[in-house]
This record gives sequence, structure tokens and C-alpha cells, in this order.
Amino acid sequence: MFARLAVCVLLVAIAPVTSAQMSAEVQFQPGNFGTMVSGTISGDEYFDYSVGAKAGQEMFADLQVSDTNGNGVIYFNILPPGSDGVAIYNGSIDGNTARITLPDDGDYTIRVYLMGNDRDTGKTVGYNLDLSIQ
Repeated sequence: MFARLAVCVLLVAIAPVTSAQMSAEVQFQPGNFGTMVSGTISGDEYFDYSVGAKAGQEMFADLQVSDTNGNGVIYFNILPPGSDGVAIYNGSIDGNTARITLPDDGDYTIRVYLMGNDRDTGKTVGYNLDLSIQ
């Protein structure tokens, strides 16, 4: 069924293909529906987490700063399958905790990024991202 829904995270960081982009696929063990991923980003980098889901399922995501050498201005967006960058959830507007019903089947992207002075001055922010799909 959906082997992508549960607690084992396969973090395969792919070398940046474009300007400082990193990505990983989140996979869940059968019977589990949530996990926490951690990382760091600096300046204009962003990190994309990909997770498969079905239309009608609910995604929960909560982003917290773990450490920083700046102000800790970090956010995430949720992009639907096939998106060209247009988000269905924008953390810089809606906050760093999301609970949304997913509109389509496919791979969703949770993009973690910096804004403001932290981005502009190349500061580094560590984070924990709690993810679940039910």
C-alpha cells in the first residue's frame, strides 16, 4: 500500500543540482504515520523533503529551531505533486505548524528555507521538522 507512511526516514541528501538545493525522501515503516527529521540550512539554501500521500489524508508538519547563529527566521512551505513552486501552505504567512487535508495523490514537497536577515547574511539555522500523515 503506502510504504511511504511511517517512522523510518530515509535521508538521502542529493548533491546540489541548482543553487544550494538539498533534498531527501521521507519514508515511513508500515503501521507508523509520523517521524522527525533534523537538519541545518544557511543563507539562501533550502531543503526539500518529499513524502507520498493520497488525496484526503491529513498532513501535520511542525518546524522548530534547534540552534542558530542568527535570528532563527526559518519557515516551510508545502508544495503539491507536480508544483512549479506554488505552495498550498506558506509558513511565512500561516506559521510553522500546519495541519492540512491533502487535495491530490502523489509526492508532496515540504520545503524548509530562511528569510530576512538570516538569509541575506548567510546565517545557519538548525531545525527539527515533525511530520505525519494520517
